[in-house]
Amino acid sequence: MFGTESSLSMFLNTLTPKFYVALTGTSSLISGLILIFEWWYFRKYGTSFIEQVSVSHLRPLLGGVDNSSPNNSNTSNGDTDSSRQSVSECKVWRNPLNLFRGAEYNRYTWVTGREPLTYYDMNLSAQDHQTFFTCDSDHLRPADAIMQKAWRERNPQARITAAHEALDLEDCATAYILLAEEEATTIVEAEKLFKQALKVGESCYRRSQQLQHHGSQYEAQHRRDTNVLVYIKRRLAMCSRKLGRTREAVKMMRDLMKEFPLLSMFNIHENLLESLLELQNYADVQAVLAKYDDISLPKSATICYTAALLKARAVSDKFSPEAASRRGLSTAEMNAVEAIHRAVEFNPHVPKYLLEMKSLILPPEHILKRGDSEAIAYTFFHLQHWKRVEGALNLLHCTWEGTFRMIPYPLEKGHLFYPYPVCTETADRELLPMFHEVSVYPKKELPFFILFTAGLCSFTAMLALLTHQFPELMGVFAKAFLSTLFAPLNFIMEKVESILPSSLWHQLTRI
Repeated sequence: MFGTESSLSMFLNTLTPKFYVALTGTSSLISGLILIFEWWYFRKYGTSFIEQVSVSHLRPLLGGVDNSSPNNSNTSNGDTDSSRQSVSECKVWRNPLNLFRGAEYNRYTWVTGREPLTYYDMNLSAQDHQTFFTCDSDHLRPADAIMQKAWRERNPQARITAAHEALDLEDCATAYILLAEEEATTIVEAEKLFKQALKVGESCYRRSQQLQHHGSQYEAQHRRDTNVLVYIKRRLAMCSRKLGRTREAVKMMRDLMKEFPLLSMFNIHENLLESLLELQNYADVQAVLAKYDDISLPKSATICYTAALLKARAVSDKFSPEAASRRGLSTAEMNAVEAIHRAVEFNPHVPKYLLEMKSLILPPEHILKRGDSEAIAYTFFHLQHWKRVEGALNLLHCTWEGTFRMIPYPLEKGHLFYPYPVCTETADRELLPMFHEVSVYPKKELPFFILFTAGLCSFTAMLALLTHQFPELMGVFAKAFLSTLFAPLNFIMEKVESILPSSLWHQLTRI
């Protein structure tokens, strides 16, 4: 026993201050590297790597319960309803104001060398095109058969080549659409191609309209031709808006909404609202909002923030936070503030873009309602309209953060809308390019392991510094700490020695 104690004390005495400096320095370096990796992983994926590995790999080994097991499948109706609501709120929608790939997205890539669209976003667009522009009877017409394969092609150049092959056989509206979207390098070129597509599309629509009641095959073909015609007219209206012919664009959109009132899935009213705001025709904007800002209809950032802008316009030019704090808010100012709070609750990411606290990027082709992608798409087109209304951004700046005092935290329930969905961050990371820092709400607290590694790194770095500056004193402290650490072990060994016979203990120590 005494030999063990003497060997331990001899070992501690042989340790020099350089050993302690190297030990603490190495510990600080390793914990610092872990901290950097954990922070990078948290910023990129929104979770801790160590926690994720622990939950997915160590928990089953330790006998943890899997939430997806059949034993836990019987959930309450309330949980089922909330999960259904979460799924419906995290549905990805096509951006009503999406840009042209050839004339806008590709030009951005040529100038910056960055890809503004993600693979996930473009794959969703390919699925949309197959849904809108193809039907089961495409094999009856060679050009449509070629275009059916073209919409499934991943390579852009292969799609363009297929569109030209289809046009070599006959005039094909969907081939003109593809060339206008992806090959045209200017809006003027795209408009010319869409006008050619319109002639062919109208002819096909009239022909299929007469035959739609002759069978399910003709009905599907008429539905496809309707989608094609609506798409072409809408894109032509957007071309007119981009080329400065705003009144013409408004007329085209109104005519389209009257001709096809049931096709609300295209959200043409959002295009109309933006064009009317450009004309500063606020009375017509209010009329459109009165029709679409209904409790039974799905909301959007465009609806909520345009309503807030109109309310703010009535008071923003004379609004002063100092005067309002002295005399209180008037009825009109209160209405404006409530409208801003309603809009911010629906999408809390928009104000930072409107107030230029975050940099904008090109909007994606698909958006997630209430998410960062929708905020980017809205601000990209509507920031100019907020700037045009004197004092509107000042009123937003003074009041938008007050929204969060009315929303319960944690977000188990909402105030004016359903609780904010938890899936927006994951979906937005798929929709938005890697170079963009995704806005997250509510702001996530740092995981425990990041705080732990930060504390460990700081502590070991401080020990390394003290050991380097005061080697003798820190050596004494280290030896005292190790002696205290091994004291319980020494106590146990003494008890064992007192219980066991001396001859047996001698044999064990020799072994």
